[in-house]
Amino acid sequence: MKTNIDYKVSVTCNLCGSAKEVGVNKGDYEKWVRNEGYIQDLLHYLSAGDRELLISSTCDDCFTKLFPDPEE
Repeated sequence: MKTNIDYKVSVTCNLCGSAKEVGVNKGDYEKWVRNEGYIQDLLHYLSAGDRELLISSTCDDCFTKLFPDPEE
């Protein structure tokens, strides 16, 4: 089943100040905001980086700098 991306969420990274828009299904996003499910279940179609941006307002680049992969 294809997800209907019909809403854009604007987020600015708290660390570097970069702005990004994340496309989501509005109903899925509103369920997450109301704590009706886990973000990884409701917004499963987003990348882990986009989900983290919504959760913590930390972009993927800054998150990687803060928490580097120890195997790299």
